[in-house]
Amino acid sequence: MSKDKRKYSSEIVDGVEQTPSRAMLRAVGFESEDFEKPQVGIASTWSMVTPCNMHIDKLAESAANGVNSVGSKAVIFNTITVSDGISMGTKGMRYSLVSREVIADSIETVVGGQGFDGLVTIGGCDKNMPACVMAMARLNRPSIFVYGGSIKPGSNRTDVVSVFEAVGKHSEGAISDIELLDIESSAIPGPGSCGGMYTANTMASAIEALGMSLPNSSAQEAVSESKILDSVSAGEAIMHLIEEDIKPRDIMTKGAFENAIAVVIALGGSTNAVLHLLAIAHEAKVDLSLDDFERIGKRTPVLADLRPSGNYLMSELIEIGGIVPLMKTMLERDLLDGKQMTVTGNTLEENLLKFDDYPRDQQIVSHIDKPIKPDSHLRILYGNLAPQGAVAKISGKEGLRFEGRAKVYNSEEDAMEGILSNQITEGDVLVIRYEGPRGAPGMREMLSPTSAIMGKGLGDKVAFLTDGRFSGGTHGFVVGHITPEAFDGGPIAFIQNGDLISIDAESNQINLDITEEEIFKRKDSWVCPVKDEEGGVLDKYRSLVTSASEGAVTTKK
Repeated sequence: MSKDKRKYSSEIVDGVEQTPSRAMLRAVGFESEDFEKPQVGIASTWSMVTPCNMHIDKLAESAANGVNSVGSKAVIFNTITVSDGISMGTKGMRYSLVSREVIADSIETVVGGQGFDGLVTIGGCDKNMPACVMAMARLNRPSIFVYGGSIKPGSNRTDVVSVFEAVGKHSEGAISDIELLDIESSAIPGPGSCGGMYTANTMASAIEALGMSLPNSSAQEAVSESKILDSVSAGEAIMHLIEEDIKPRDIMTKGAFENAIAVVIALGGSTNAVLHLLAIAHEAKVDLSLDDFERIGKRTPVLADLRPSGNYLMSELIEIGGIVPLMKTMLERDLLDGKQMTVTGNTLEENLLKFDDYPRDQQIVSHIDKPIKPDSHLRILYGNLAPQGAVAKISGKEGLRFEGRAKVYNSEEDAMEGILSNQITEGDVLVIRYEGPRGAPGMREMLSPTSAIMGKGLGDKVAFLTDGRFSGGTHGFVVGHITPEAFDGGPIAFIQNGDLISIDAESNQINLDITEEEIFKRKDSWVCPVKDEEGGVLDKYRSLVTSASEGAVTTKK
């Protein structure tokens, strides 16, 4: 095998001086002929921490079989994961976004330290997926991402968000203890990522549109023969990338990121895609900003009727062909750049030609001339409340403008207590602050309070804003990622109960109805109530992390 194909591993295993390295590798299963093969790391996010990742060990083994079948040598290694759904609403959720950086760092560390020539990563939960691609971008070695796959529906088409919203219904007396237990016991039937167009399925779709996974990797159930085959195919495909020296930054260009943004919008995807695509672009050395989301959003319609704001589950989209037919339609209307390279070694356009269109009688994806919304549901807002930007998720079903009086809470726990004790009423703007990347620290998701609001029937009657972020399962009139965050003395820190707040998703404005002089007056008397962390990873994260408008990353430009 040419040394060029072993660009990195040859430094580890060639020559007399590397005899100890070869001796160690023989102990983990290397034969003499394996030292002449390119080495491919298989980064597995398997764990029993969460159903999203509990099956990924089998996918990693399948990918390794694919790698070994084409003349390379696979080496499986693991990294961590944190479950948003389990830690949601607790202090543990502070570690969720932090884990994205830890995972990216760990994959980079193993691949760099072991000298792998190529990399296959397999992710199945909200943060380990962007983390895998961030590591690929940093390392810039031939790489492919495999999505772990979506979960099957629970009883009566329930999913994880059904459980969160049931908590609100229970507090209202709308369902009994027994009914709550029934939903708890049946909504999550086994392996796979949460079943709507929540963050995991959103990011899987974005990564596929970005060109970093094989066609339809984003649209296969976790427990399926197609997902096993996808893993094997990814392992086989890595050899072509190594031979042709096609690297992640050759694929992840500015045009590829624009494709990913457009697909996220068409699918009605999660606000977290903004945060994660900014972070991936940062690692790929691509200049991407909030303004790109606003620009692309003006021309891109929402087409898919998927949860949380729509009606259908990812499993139902899979049945009609996944996202490939959607991308074909978008390509025909010049909403995607088909000339972008992908991990197949072909362009996006060449990949899409091989697939059929959606069945004519399907109801999940609207005709492009009759969209659910003619422009993006992801709104980038500015104003005196968010001078550096904020991200709103407004489908239009809850209206395009909201004006109301502030009800202010300095933590998610305080807000949740207020919601369940009926402190929030129609017309309120619920404000949760000190939950940003540095304030929390960790920028917690707010699925528990937003789901409780929906469960209480207030979803279209109140607005909700925070310097934290929202789960992909969130719907309603919500604005997150407000920057500067409260911890850094952003205007959100100076809101008082009863202040009038206006949110306009047509003019993309979010404003606090007080004078500039009053804002400065309040700032002069402001004292940050958040205490320093007592060492550890959260303290390290707080000292390094950038704002949400920059992707909340911890590495330098």
